[in-house]
Amino acid sequence: MELKNYFFKFLPKNRTQKLSEKDLLFRKKISDIVGYNIHNLEIFKEAFSLKSSTKSTNKKNYERLEFLGDSVLGTIISCHLFQTYPNENEGFLTQMKSKIVNRKNLNKLGEDLKLSSLLQVDTSQTILSENISGNLLEALIGAIYLDIDYEFCKKIVLDRILTPSTINKLENKIISYKGLLLEWSQKKKVPIRYETCEEFQPNKIVLFRCHVWLHNERISNAVEASKKKAEEKAAQRAFYVLSKKENIIENQKTIS
Repeated sequence: MELKNYFFKFLPKNRTQKLSEKDLLFRKKISDIVGYNIHNLEIFKEAFSLKSSTKSTNKKNYERLEFLGDSVLGTIISCHLFQTYPNENEGFLTQMKSKIVNRKNLNKLGEDLKLSSLLQVDTSQTILSENISGNLLEALIGAIYLDIDYEFCKKIVLDRILTPSTINKLENKIISYKGLLLEWSQKKKVPIRYETCEEFQPNKIVLFRCHVWLHNERISNAVEASKKKAEEKAAQRAFYVLSKKENIIENQKTIS
């Protein structure tokens, strides 16, 4: 509570000013998402403001609230998993948390809530980051925390954003085929290696081709726009090839 009171010193004091139609609509949309009538409109406007291209240091944007929301969300999920899985070890809890708060999952949640449509700028002329939806989701959680308190924020996250049923569905989901193959290869003591190189296309686009080798046999390959994506896609294809021969997943709960 002391931390919350510290943050409140920096929040606007005047909350009774007359709002424009745009602000009224924005407040309604936010309230519909979070399920309560928000108090501090300015903190939510900050959560949906992009970083200015000008050199002004006073222009607020979502990044600070994203930082705060990331920590708040991590605490909420950690506590929820600790209570939900009393018999599981630290490794399982860590893997489950990773599945829940990984960027791909947060992006999807933010996209489902259409958070980018709430940005306080005309996005038709703006190139948005591929992770903008997940970033805004974390900023929204940070804003909820400051607007009310931790316990209420926790309730909103688990009741409306990351419900227990949603979390349960992630239990057996594979989020990294590369990590899964590494775990399998270490357990079986078989060498798996990745060979990735750049490919220059005629239209000057640079792509990455990754080959996955098991012993001296090339078992899969894939091409993507980044080295990381190429290796993950190649690992996914290798997983399906090996799954036809061996039971790679012996215990679903150990998948990372």
